Amino acid sequence: MSLQASVIMLGVKDVDRAKKFYVEGMGATVEQDFPGFVRCSLGDGSSKLALYEWEAHAQDAGVSSEGSGFRGVSFHYLADTREEVDEALRSAEAAGATVIKAAVAAEWGGYDAWFSDPDGYLWKIVTGA
Repeated sequence: MSLQASVIMLGVKDVDRAKKFYVEGMGATVEQDFPGFVRCSLGDGSSKLALYEWEAHAQDAGVSSEGSGFRGVSFHYLADTREEVDEALRSAEAAGATVIKAAVAAEWGGYDAWFSDPDGYLWKIVTGA
């Protein structure tokens, strides 16, 4: 068996707000939409993204919902060009994201930027170009 990440599920405080951010702001497409749960397509070749009410998500996993701050995880979008990095960052910010690190040339020769979604999940947009 080969491990695959078919769906990435985020526990969110407000499913409607998160859906608006990812669908209207970032271009995801809704595949399933139920009270407290939404599953989206992020495009060909990408894992699906599920948004689940925070408390229900924790309860489903059998863990405490308490905790905040850095979660030890980030999501990365690999762009083809620096212009694509800039455009994705502008789209995220316009949709309600917080820019954590403006787009800059990276020490290793690439170009990257960081933002957090409305629930604090970290995203890195990066290109090697």
